[in-house]
Amino acid sequence: MPVALSILDLATIVPGQTARESFHNSVELAQAAERSGYERVWYAEHHNMGSIASSATSVLIGYVAGHTNSIRLGAGGIMLPNHSPLVIAEQFGTLESLYPGRIDLGLGRAPGSSQETMRALRRDHTSADAFPQDVLELQGYLTGNSVIPGVKAVPRAEGVVPLYILGSSLFGAQLAAHLGLPYAFASHFAPDALHQAVREYRDRFQPSRQLAEPYVIAGVNVFAADDHEVAEQQKVVSYRERTRRFIQRGTKDMDFSDEEIDAFLASPNGQHLAKMTTYTAAGTSAEVVAYLEDFAAEVGADELITVHQALRIEDRVRSVELTAAAIPARESVAR
Repeated sequence: MPVALSILDLATIVPGQTARESFHNSVELAQAAERSGYERVWYAEHHNMGSIASSATSVLIGYVAGHTNSIRLGAGGIMLPNHSPLVIAEQFGTLESLYPGRIDLGLGRAPGSSQETMRALRRDHTSADAFPQDVLELQGYLTGNSVIPGVKAVPRAEGVVPLYILGSSLFGAQLAAHLGLPYAFASHFAPDALHQAVREYRDRFQPSRQLAEPYVIAGVNVFAADDHEVAEQQKVVSYRERTRRFIQRGTKDMDFSDEEIDAFLASPNGQHLAKMTTYTAAGTSAEVVAYLEDFAAEVGADELITVHQALRIEDRVRSVELTAAAIPARESVAR
């Protein structure tokens, strides 16, 4: 069965690049996605990570929306326990007012950062416990049905800001099912519980005003190129750089050769990091499309959110264009 296709843009700051250049790259990537017929582009909230520029997620969404015309844009996601639900409702009400019919809001409960950064955010270690209540409070503000007497979000857009629950465990699956919301699983970096979480979500799903039937989005990494070997080399280079950034935390004066990075990934200590990229499509357009079709069928996904990981923006744009061959001519039912 054909699935919708979307993009998660990590707004990567590659070595030798500035955050400003990364934002320009995000615009270029979204414009390519719009030309190619993708469903949506999402940006994730991360903090204190030198290689990811999407920390002020709603600001980045607004910037990209101003340089595109029709593609849906949103958060994949906002880590709601980092924020007041009212503030997020105001931000996304503003975005929907400015760019009607184009704004999504995916919600997660992880810190999106280290424990030290969590404290710098003034986030209490128990704040995630209130995530289900915070989602309902936020939903009330966005729909004009505030659960807090006398408090409303201004501006509140006339249009709908659809909510999505993000997760990498059974908790998110169960909550999305209970609330009748679409569920997006972060299988592009947390593959372990994917199949169990999707089964749990579908088995427990309760229809809601937003969604009559369960809707599953699954993440997958993609390296598509005109030549198979080129795509494979892009994958190797990207995952080496990703690993290098990971192990250099706290050792900024040290550098590691490619051979040392490969040895680390093959070691018991590196296996967890290597496993995070289990779901990766690499190759020509035909090879990537075949992988995505098989992956979607195996998971039972209604939509795939692809993460194009090549370091150079021109390679990411080409990957987006080549992968577009997998996009069906159909509408998403999640919004």
